[in-house]
Parts: sequence; C-alpha cells; structure tokens
Amino acid sequence: MSSPNILHIAGWNSCGFYQRASGCLGSLATLFPTRLKVVDHNFDSRDDYRNWLIDGGFRDEVPDTRAHKHTSSPFVWTSKRPTAKPISKDILGFVGGCDDTLDFCRKFCSPKDEANSENEVTMVDDGFDASHEYDYDLVVIGGGSGGLAASKEAVKQGAKKVAVLDYVKPSPAGTQWGLGGTCVNVGCIPKKLMHNAAIIKQTLTEDAAPFGLSSLVAESQHSWEEMRQNIQNHIRGLNFKYRVNLRENDVKYLNKLGKFKDAHTVEVTDKKGETSEITAARFVIAVGGRPTNLDCEGGDLAISSDDVFALEKSPGKTLCVGASYISLECAGFLAGLGYDTTVAVRSILLRGFDRECADKIGDYMKGHGINFREKVVPKKLEKIDGDRIQVTFSDDSQDVYDTVLVAIGRSADTGKLGLENVGITPNARNGKIPVVHEQTCTPNIYAIGDVMEGCPELTPVAIQSGLALSRRMFGKSKEPMDYKNICTTVFTPIEYGTVGYSEDEALEKFGKESIEVYHKSFVPLEWSLSSDTRTHQGFTKVIVDKNNGKVLGIHFLGPSAGEVMQGYGTAMKKGITFQDLENTVGIHPTSAEEIVTLSVTKSSGKDAAAGGC
Repeated sequence: MSSPNILHIAGWNSCGFYQRASGCLGSLATLFPTRLKVVDHNFDSRDDYRNWLIDGGFRDEVPDTRAHKHTSSPFVWTSKRPTAKPISKDILGFVGGCDDTLDFCRKFCSPKDEANSENEVTMVDDGFDASHEYDYDLVVIGGGSGGLAASKEAVKQGAKKVAVLDYVKPSPAGTQWGLGGTCVNVGCIPKKLMHNAAIIKQTLTEDAAPFGLSSLVAESQHSWEEMRQNIQNHIRGLNFKYRVNLRENDVKYLNKLGKFKDAHTVEVTDKKGETSEITAARFVIAVGGRPTNLDCEGGDLAISSDDVFALEKSPGKTLCVGASYISLECAGFLAGLGYDTTVAVRSILLRGFDRECADKIGDYMKGHGINFREKVVPKKLEKIDGDRIQVTFSDDSQDVYDTVLVAIGRSADTGKLGLENVGITPNARNGKIPVVHEQTCTPNIYAIGDVMEGCPELTPVAIQSGLALSRRMFGKSKEPMDYKNICTTVFTPIEYGTVGYSEDEALEKFGKESIEVYHKSFVPLEWSLSSDTRTHQGFTKVIVDKNNGKVLGIHFLGPSAGEVMQGYGTAMKKGITFQDLENTVGIHPTSAEEIVTLSVTKSSGKDAAAGGC
C-alpha cells in the first residue's frame, strides 16, 4: 500500500476561508485515511498568522514562487512528514489558498478512468508561470543525449527560452571531450566502432580462408593510431552537429559549469574561470555519471573508459579491472585487435544480468584468448621499466602491464552541483538523485538519465525520459516514462541481447512452479565454415509465466544481438505470449529465427541443441 498524501494547512481560527478549507480536508482525511493525512496549524489571530507566514519568512522557503506573494488565509502545502511544527525543508509543493484547496478536494474525489490511470501521472505543482521574470523557462544542466533531447523537445512543446549548460571536467588522466555526453564521446559510439574493428579483424584472420579468401589472411596488421584518429574525427563531427542542432532548435548552448545557489539560480563558470549567474523557472539535471576510481596504492596510474578511446598510442598488454559490461566489452575488443588482455574479477561476471548467459559469455571469452584472474583485486600499482605498470593482486601474485583500465562502476556527477543549496540530498553511495517521475523534492528541479536513482544507465532511456518529461512540463501530456521491459545489448565478443526478467529474477519473483524456460543452443550459419568459431555456439532462451503464457524475458547470445533483440522490446511492451512466438514465421536462414522456433523446455531435460538446417 502506498503512503498517504500529507497536506499541511495554516490559518487563523476565526477566518471563514480557513475554516471552510480545513473542514473539507478534515472530512477527506477521515473518509480516506490511507490516501490523505492532514496536519492543521491554527493561529489565534490574523496578526500571529501573518507574523509567522510573512514576517517570519515561512512562505519564502517554499520553492513555488506563487507562495512568495501569498498573504491570505489559509496557506496549504504538501510535505514529506506530518510534523506538528511546520518544517520548510520538508515541503514538497504548494497547493495555495481556499479556492485552490477546494479544487484539490474536488479532483481528489473525482472518478478516475482506471483503465488509463496507470498511464497518467500528476506532477507536484512546480509554480511555473509563463509571465515569470527569470532568464529562461528551462535550463538543462548537462549536454548528454538526455539533456539535448529534453531541451529541444521543451522548445517544440512551447518553451520560449531554453539553455543547455555543458562543461566537461577532465578525467583524472586528463582526457576531455566535446558536446554530446558519455555515449557519443567515451561510451557507446567509440565502443561499438572498436568492437566492429575487432569483428573485422577476426573475420579476416579466422573466417576468411574457409570462404576462399585466403589471400586476405597473410598480413592483417592493425593500426591503433589510424583507427583512433578516424573514430575521433567521427566524434568531432557529431559534436559539431549537436551544436548546430541546438542553434537550429532555438536552444542556447552555454559551455559553462553550473552550481545551484537557490532553486531558481545557478552560478556558472566558464573555461577562463569567470563566474556569473543565470536564473530559470525550471531546471533539469542531466549530468550523467563518471567512472569510479581504483581505490588502492598507485590507483592513479590506471585509466578508465573515459580515456581508453582517446589513447594516442596502442594500449599494449592490458589489464581490465572489473566484471562489468564496460570492462568485458573493452577486454573483448582489445583482445580481438590482438592485444594481450587480462580481466581481473572480484566475484561474478555481469552482476544483474542472467547468470547462465553471463557464464556462457565468460566461457566464450576464455576460448578466444582472453585471460581471467578470478577472485582477486589489485592492491598495488607501481611503475617499473619506464612506463610499464606492475600490479600486485590481493592474492600477492604479480604481473606487468602496459595499461591498466578500471571499470568497476560509475557514480553520478553531482558532487559539485550545490544540491545542498536547494534541499536535494543525493544517495551518499553513488551520488544519484531520488525522484518521482523525474521530479525531485524541489518541485521545479528535475533529473533524468544516469543521474537519477533507479534509472537504467542506458542512453536511449535518458533520451526517452527527457522527451516524456518535456512533454509533461510544457505540453499537455500526462504520460510517464515506462522503465519496464527495456532492451539492452552487451557488446562482448559474443554479443548478448536481453529484454525483461532474467531467469534468476523470474524464479525469485514468481517461483519455480510458475515459470517455464524454453532454450536452445545453435551454431549461427555464418560461423559454420570456420574451425575457430564453430567450436562455440549461440544460445537463446525465453522465460514464460506458465499461468498465462506471457513472456517474462527473452535472451539471445550470437551475432548482431542488438539488431535481433530490438523488435522484441515492442512485443514485450505489448504483452507478447509464447504462443505469439510459436505462431510467428521465422526468417530463414537467420539466427533470429531460433527465438520463434523454440520448443525444448528445461524442465523436460531434453537436449537443447538445434538440429537441421
């Protein structure tokens, strides 16, 4: 059961408007105790009330600017807690006076369309008034994919003045980049291109000869420097396009670092260190995250994913620290390009993903020459022989590497945003901001993307949530962002696409007796002539609720996993059943058809290997 709404009402005892509003709220609280709790703050006289509200400054502590001009009785607001004494830092939103409170009561009692109610959200009133005197209707702090999408959509929905603040602080190793955020500069884009480079090299060295192209195999040398330069040129082109796109959409680009002074003011610092202030009716925090540093002696000698794609020279023999998807993806393309690569794993691979699929990825990577040091972490890094790095592990073993790349997690980049000045307390462990439908506890300040507590750290999620938020802020939409059944792909040497529940999650939530798992191992046709790849197999499985036949999760290991999985994201949102899959005619010959031809269940104990053509 959800917690009740908590409303506070203040006024003086003999005020008729206060008595009327208080009586209505009290009746609703009596009738609906699980949905509404009312705290009454009554004053003996009009002067006592005004001394508290105006002279005492309580109204000025409310983020909603409407409250700052309120002089009449009652004064009604929503709060985190039903405290006997009004506490300004607990304020969630401003309701208003008597008429506003009665309107609240009418809406509270109005019948709702239950079929559509879960697809609509009611935001806490953030006090937006189109006639405000701030510099901007909206300022987005962060120029990544989510922030750019939110800013442009806000203009499209009617916002008159919108700005994006974007300033890239150098990584500890000194790497900087341009507009566009992590994905474009130091994430998805360069990662996918380097992953593709590894696939091309593998095709030339391992797969070409069986297809009659042996002349290509002789000398397939790879130039890190040439690849890096071409990728960086591509990224710089994207940076430029994003700036042009902002200008074409009437969004002001400010290459400045922002810090909150209050709920409507940020202090901004440019690259010369000069400061100024800008104001806005609304803010969206979209600063994303940064890699967690290696916490051990000499940890500053390691680089992160913020640095690897811009390395001037080849990384050479590399240690990837961590079992995250970022660590395994980097290890995969480095090894595929021919570099001696080791992964240091503290516990398990790909925590949070399907355990069976994660283990198969590990086996595939080991079979393709990637070394694993298991159950260890680095405890000391030191330079030897010039620029080489000697690593001492927690089991006291040692090895020497040219590069140590750490990928042990990420934290939201909120430490210097001045959140303490606007009443927002981020998660102490990861810096992420708690929100309800992207709205923080300070109603005119919102958060999207990786900075948001509970949000999947995926670029398309940030984009979609930014679009949905702007449509609610400046359009007429009440549609929430749907964070369920989001597809993702891990670009390891054998790609892994997934949507919905893992088998482990389904067992925990629904119980063993309620789920069925259909699974199959198969050799992708394009692997069938190569002795190097045909020793490995692709794999797929579908997790089904036996009670209603609904598909709970789909998992696929094989070539082009992202392309295979994307369409199933739509199907999952539409409530696809296993019978729907069975009734779908596959495209032959493809690996994707293996999903719609599944027939063997785990509970049957039968061989899951595919046969025939």
